[in-house]
Amino acid sequence: MKQWNLKSACIAMVLVAGVACDRTAGQDAADTNAGSERSAVPADGQDGTTPAPVEPVELEDVSEATADYIIGITYPQSATKYPRLAAELKAYAEGARTDLMEAVEARKQGEPAGEGSEGATLYDLSLTFTELVDTPELAAYAADGSMYTGGAHGMPLMERFVWLPQAQQRLTAQELVPTDAGWKAISEHAREQLHTALSQRADADAMSPAERSDLVRNTSRMIEAGTAPKAENFSEFEPLVDDAGRVTGLRFVFAPYQAGPYSDGTRSVEIPSDVLRPNVAPRFRDLFSAAPATDRTAGAPTEGTTP
Repeated sequence: MKQWNLKSACIAMVLVAGVACDRTAGQDAADTNAGSERSAVPADGQDGTTPAPVEPVELEDVSEATADYIIGITYPQSATKYPRLAAELKAYAEGARTDLMEAVEARKQGEPAGEGSEGATLYDLSLTFTELVDTPELAAYAADGSMYTGGAHGMPLMERFVWLPQAQQRLTAQELVPTDAGWKAISEHAREQLHTALSQRADADAMSPAERSDLVRNTSRMIEAGTAPKAENFSEFEPLVDDAGRVTGLRFVFAPYQAGPYSDGTRSVEIPSDVLRPNVAPRFRDLFSAAPATDRTAGAPTEGTTP
């Protein structure tokens, strides 16, 4: 089976054709003067282009069961109003399905002549997309699941899609926080939370001093490596919004093995807006509340879940 790379599959299937904007100098000045009355993110694309129209994308749930594999994929229909986003969700799912079917075929090819896979453990793909946030300026969806193609346990599937409806573009971690200093501040807060949780867990579990020392030492190394101040380590994030739709913080989600052993499952940390806002790119800053809010909504916490 080829190496797992769902992000590449998504990128390959997303349409990104654009038409250059034709603005005069006078119009540019008018846009600048009207900036305070507009959304934090312009309706045109972030690179100054207007994305070409995209045909509506159907998101149909998938349920398949054969003697060799089982597939279950569930989509939120609310995402269909954003055709480009819907295309990314579908591409992610299709990439997962392709990898599963390649593994199924590889197992068949590897079986001795005249023998089948009857009685063998079924390969399976389980994937659920969930709406987290949907406001006029920001939408976010979570992909969570697992794929089993042999071995001790399944491969976790996890990705977050944060969408800018007016720009018709996905918001990435690199675009959101463009500086090394910004990621250093976020990394420090993330590490503090994860190390605190590790210490509390070690104190609560009944283990010998040697076992506790091994747990803290090994997991701490994974935390330090998995939260190094680089955008790619914080690529999966969920906006936390208040009742007015302003972002009060971000929940950064780490897949199993990134910031702890597989048994720890998916880990997450929450960084408040007062830490984030000074570090985000200026064009996104107005999406964030000037101060953290206590009332916020997002998807169900993903802390400590293992596919």
